Amino acid sequence: MKYYCIGDADTVLGFRLTGVEGAAVSNSGEAAAAFTAAAERPDIGVIMMTAGAASLIRAQVDQLKLERSRPLIVEM
Repeated sequence: MKYYCIGDADTVLGFRLTGVEGAAVSNSGEAAAAFTAAAERPDIGVIMMTAGAASLIRAQVDQLKLERSRPLIVEM
């Protein structure tokens, strides 16, 4: 099980330094694409998102939380 980080560039860089993959996003289109790609990967068990990134795609995040038990979505 791997972790994946979605958020601003500084947060993603910090997690990359610890070995966690991630995607830096700055708008809703980028956030939606990164979230969809991470959610479809079978090796990703936890998606960590900054509150700002999650708010850009709130409906999509909430829908995944309701429909699936994996991956776990953690907002920070």
